[in-house]
Amino acid sequence: MTDAELAAHLAEVAGKLLIEVRASGVLSLKALGKAGDATANQFLIHALREQRPEDGLLSEESKDTEERLSKNRVWIVDPVDGTREYGEARTDWAVHVALAVDGVPAIGAVALPGLGVVLRTDAPGTVPPAPEVLRMVVSRTRPAKEATEVAERLGAELVPMGSAGAKAMAIVRGEADIYLHSGGQYEWDSCAPAAVALAHGLHASRIDGSPLVYNQADVYMPDLLICRKEHAGRVLAEVAGLG
Repeated sequence: MTDAELAAHLAEVAGKLLIEVRASGVLSLKALGKAGDATANQFLIHALREQRPEDGLLSEESKDTEERLSKNRVWIVDPVDGTREYGEARTDWAVHVALAVDGVPAIGAVALPGLGVVLRTDAPGTVPPAPEVLRMVVSRTRPAKEATEVAERLGAELVPMGSAGAKAMAIVRGEADIYLHSGGQYEWDSCAPAAVALAHGLHASRIDGSPLVYNQADVYMPDLLICRKEHAGRVLAEVAGLG
């Protein structure tokens, strides 16, 4: 099984496990989130350690160690991206499984279990063309000030959505055009989405235009831009002009 096939398979299976946990109907919303995180994380961690024992590993739900920093291949996973949306049985949550090679988001898969979809780096599709009025995905609970201001400057429509993975995949799926995030994230929030977006020919960078670099000692990654390449220059210019 190739790395890309493994990433897609694990993301899909973890998503099915999460749906089964939720379907049990015996947990409160808060307990459901914790149980889902723990179940998916245990599956992903054990599977990756068995299938790729020499690689490094970073997961939102496991204690981080310095061991991964000496590895050039590091798996970066988010067992449940969008715990609130998962608990509420919405569709805008995701499972992220990515492989960073020398810091680059090289391989990955993002499962959208609520939709029965897995987007992957080894099976890129064609991104639909953008409409005349651009659409920008933003947090459904805490839209970032920078994103709303840039959307206003671009004349773009705001599309509230849940998890980071769901927002990024909305660009890949042609449901939106720009994902501009400046409210703080971690490596597991964006590694798999960035890998999938890049494989589909999209632009993915920090909001100052610098590249996304993973497997850092400090895993905090505060901002992200994913969009079509033809929109990147204008979006980055508008961000720079916010002052």
